[in-house]
Amino acid sequence: MPPPAAQRDGYRAVFRVREFRFVFAAHVLSLLGAVVSHVALPVLVYADTASPFMSALTFALGFMPQALGGALLPPVAERYEGRRVLVGCDLVCAVGVAAMTVPGMPLAALLALRAVTAFVQPLFGGVRAAGLGEILKGDAFVLGRSLIRISAQAAQIAGFAATGLLLLVLPPRGALLLTVAGFLASAALLRIGTRARPPITGVRTSEGADGGSPGGTSGGARGGFRGGTRAGTRALFADRRIRALLALTWLPPAFLVVPEGLAAPYSAEIGAGPVGVGLLLAAMPVGGVAAELAAGALLRPGARERLVLPLAGCLLLPFLLFAWRPGLPLALAALLVAGSGIAYTLGLDRWFFDAVPEELRARAMTVMTAGMMTVQGMGMAAGGLAAEFMPPHWAVVAAGVLGTACVLAAVRAVRAAPAPGAGGAARTGTREGAGGPVPETPVSDV
Repeated sequence: MPPPAAQRDGYRAVFRVREFRFVFAAHVLSLLGAVVSHVALPVLVYADTASPFMSALTFALGFMPQALGGALLPPVAERYEGRRVLVGCDLVCAVGVAAMTVPGMPLAALLALRAVTAFVQPLFGGVRAAGLGEILKGDAFVLGRSLIRISAQAAQIAGFAATGLLLLVLPPRGALLLTVAGFLASAALLRIGTRARPPITGVRTSEGADGGSPGGTSGGARGGFRGGTRAGTRALFADRRIRALLALTWLPPAFLVVPEGLAAPYSAEIGAGPVGVGLLLAAMPVGGVAAELAAGALLRPGARERLVLPLAGCLLLPFLLFAWRPGLPLALAALLVAGSGIAYTLGLDRWFFDAVPEELRARAMTVMTAGMMTVQGMGMAAGGLAAEFMPPHWAVVAAGVLGTACVLAAVRAVRAAPAPGAGGAARTGTREGAGGPVPETPVSDV
């Protein structure tokens, strides 16, 4: 039997799906808008306050409220039609950023609006990820998720620099209007180019009760919105394999961001100056984009999955080179290699999607997205705190040692947890076009 189109043609097969083309175009537009606001709003706040702390706080508020959104908003993903949720999130962000451009807006209001736009991001990311599972089947889902990540990495590489140039010709409020346009265009593309699908309702508890009733969730029957949040999230974390996969999803990025947070002090330590800061920030995203493209285009699903656990276990080891306080070329090489390890997420996406019951997928993706942003913020803050007590290069080494130990513990947990399809424990069936059932003790990639 010939392999499915997604396996033969890789990324090209994904772009043949009309709905995905609209989703991807909407993602790029909203992403570009978000990049502009990440730079322009802190610049605006600094211009108004001359306070470095307030400028940094403005930047941080683009991430910190996502933890709260991930905790409170999953029931929305299950109760409302996905396209309506995605369009609504884009419109909330567009209105919030538009309000920021009003002259004389008080600082407290600017920060509150910034927090609101961040609050809805986990909901948007989770619903979009769950929707990709309906738009793309089998390995096409993995490659579609990969393209979403690659575009985000590319925005880090080029977007911040381009926004800096943009601010040479536009005032910050003018640049923020481009953010509004990006969110509105994203909403229009999603509304026009994607199908309306009914929400997936019914929360399956860890004890096996289906709990579902037409038009509601089991948690809702036990206590409304808040009860549904607790019941559904408990059902996710009660599953041994889902817990292990979430740990393997969150732990590597939590430590990978430490060198990025210390780029400025490390560049000063080795005398590389502002140019060194930019290069150090770009190195890991460049490695990540190159590795994901190569893995998605050149490797079959089975090969990508066999790489998940080895890549995850090794990706922080290049940080140990910082014990010698390397100069800029060797530091960039170490970060490039570390960034390439993020290709482990290709196989991990498939495992996670298969492990989560269908009725919990939107919730699971929302929780995963919120957790990812939260742990990265925590990792960056922890790295900065460590650098208060030791030289920056030793803080990076510490992240490599501690991070590798934590990731290896997650790798062992994944190996020990039974996979869907193993021993009759499958809840969602074997995956389509992904090389057959996942072995009970997998050795693979993310």
